[in-house]
Amino acid sequence: MQTILEELKLKEKERLPRHIGLIIDGTWKRFPLLDINRRWAKKRNLEINLGHLIGYENLKKRLFDFFDAGIHYLSLYLLSLENVKKRKPEEIEYIYKIMIKAIDTIINESIVKEEKVRFNVIGRISILPNEVRGKFQELIELTKNYNQNFINLCVMYDGHEEIVDAVKEIVSNGITPEQVDKSLIKSHLYSKNFPPLDYIIRTGMNDGARLSGFLLWDSSYAEFKFRKEYWPDYNKEMVIEDLKDYIARNRRMGK
Repeated sequence: MQTILEELKLKEKERLPRHIGLIIDGTWKRFPLLDINRRWAKKRNLEINLGHLIGYENLKKRLFDFFDAGIHYLSLYLLSLENVKKRKPEEIEYIYKIMIKAIDTIINESIVKEEKVRFNVIGRISILPNEVRGKFQELIELTKNYNQNFINLCVMYDGHEEIVDAVKEIVSNGITPEQVDKSLIKSHLYSKNFPPLDYIIRTGMNDGARLSGFLLWDSSYAEFKFRKEYWPDYNKEMVIEDLKDYIARNRRMGK
């Protein structure tokens, strides 16, 4: 028996987004996965660490919901470059531990192999601690030959710096101004192997509507969905609702 997500995949294949971005955050200048789960746990009088873990467990489930619907490209805003220095060392250390735990779990997940999920990490990961950076590199190496579903993990990421790094690379390659166009810039971005974003979903957005520097170049014609619900409460029914919302929209693409 087909699920609702599988039905959407079959009936609305041409209208579904190809690339979805998830900002699992609540406010500007916060750690995305860390902060939203802190506030979720605090609201429920739970230990903060429990909130982080529940957010991570929910993330695994929701990713495969999107895959079930036929979405093959996902980008996740996990750790902002801009604000790493503004948190207490113990908070940063804890989120690094969550990342290591997550990667170890992914490496041992049979469904990653079955669904042929390739992971990529974009951002200035060179400034991560050696252990964390090594784990990400292990994940990239393990999944490099998978070619069915693709996940960008935005870590130590900033959308402005992505464009700055692309420009620096173009200049260092001796490319003349006459050769520069949009496709050339795209080919030097961290996200060069991903199509432009079609849809951005942000949870915990109860005090405005912002991108917070997320994939700025690739989001120029994206549709947006801002939710007040905290990430740990984002469930399969909301995934279905958001996909149906996207399908119902009239994308003008700048026209």
